[in-house]
Amino acid sequence: MEIRKVLALRGPNIWANFPVLEAWVDLKELEDSPSDVLPGFNGRIMSWLPTMIEHRCSEGVRGGFFERLRRGTWMGHILEHVTLELETLAGNVVGYGRARESTERGVYKVAIEYKEESVGRAALDTAFRLCLAAIHDTPFDVAAEVTKLREMVQEVCLGPSTMGIVRPHSRAAFLIVGSIKTAWCSSATA
Repeated sequence: MEIRKVLALRGPNIWANFPVLEAWVDLKELEDSPSDVLPGFNGRIMSWLPTMIEHRCSEGVRGGFFERLRRGTWMGHILEHVTLELETLAGNVVGYGRARESTERGVYKVAIEYKEESVGRAALDTAFRLCLAAIHDTPFDVAAEVTKLREMVQEVCLGPSTMGIVRPHSRAAFLIVGSIKTAWCSSATA
């Protein structure tokens, strides 16, 4: 599996009316290996990220994503959910994602909501490595990786009070000159 490219769609786009990353993921040999045929994979994913029990997925109920794992789903879909969960655990609560097969067999377009692009990209990279570790049954320190992502959120995202000042002045992207980074981050809500 490889990520061919990642596009940052910063405004209203084909997926949503808010920013998303669009990752082009080539499943390669995994195109013929959904989650239910990878020995131990589902157990590792569910034990490493037990909070994904809250992901409703297309089932529309708590535990829906775990049910999809058990029945068998493809790695692009799993990468979507793992990325969203890592972003949320880091402090940027997001929930929108989609995985759709492209016209090329085994290549998926995976759309993932983000609040701050650099955090979204880092979460995607971490999710990719976590998925590979779960596939190959190699250790993965989820707590350490989430800590790194949380530190990144603290470094690059506006806090809730600053966001409270900035948000009323713009519904679109904004630019603040100086050391403050641009972002829709932390506990701020749309």
